[in-house]
Amino acid sequence: MTASGEQRWPPWYGPVALVVGLIAGVIGGVIAVLAVEGGAAARAGTLTPAATDIATVVQDLGFVGAALFLASQAGPVRPAQFGLAAPRSWWRSLAVLLAAAVAFIVISSVYFSLLHTSGQEKEFVKEIGGNAGTLGVLAVCALTTVVAPVCEELLFRGFIFRSLSNWRGPWPAAVITGILFGLVHGLSAPAVDLAPLALLGFLLCVVYYRSGSLYICILAHAINNALALSSDESWGSGRTLALLFGSLAVLALLVALLRLASARWMPATD
Repeated sequence: MTASGEQRWPPWYGPVALVVGLIAGVIGGVIAVLAVEGGAAARAGTLTPAATDIATVVQDLGFVGAALFLASQAGPVRPAQFGLAAPRSWWRSLAVLLAAAVAFIVISSVYFSLLHTSGQEKEFVKEIGGNAGTLGVLAVCALTTVVAPVCEELLFRGFIFRSLSNWRGPWPAAVITGILFGLVHGLSAPAVDLAPLALLGFLLCVVYYRSGSLYICILAHAINNALALSSDESWGSGRTLALLFGSLAVLALLVALLRLASARWMPATD
């Protein structure tokens, strides 16, 4: 999985980035909430949708910031080091993605069937700040299908998996990364969802390893979150398609901006 100009990050970089990201996110989130809510409201636990959304964004940015900081300790940081590059083969990548999607759907369906539960979060939008009208719902959609896929993939697949792969190879790294991915979501998701989330984290590592591109993982993550959000909220097909196409359009714009910035400001690799 190495390429010209990439750094071989020490294995311990990944787990440390996760811990640092969590700490930075908590501290930054508290500061952001206090700035928006004020001390009295924050202490009372009555957060507005805006404060909840801001705290979530700060946490995700904390993940990215921790990964970038540690990566910079090993040398210049370039997007390709995190897998932000075109896949080695689009057809192979899409085939691997399809196989991973089928495996996830089948295994998670059997899992939830055995537990006699659906795993749906009926109040998810309200819980993370989407109960303030159209703007609140749009903010939740952006957080769920754009911010979270980008930030979480940069940390878990782009950095943690890459660094752990330098220890015992890609497969133990994929297992550990998947477990960490599931555990981190224990802060927000029901306990019954943690095993399927760990499976998703493992399968996304496989997709990344086989494709060589984090873009494919971000795409898969965004689609999964969009479908899960639509299902949890019982949105119709029209609203689901709007969410899918809207989030993918924003992600495509971000990729274009990243490529433009890389070409303009970052030195070419050897």
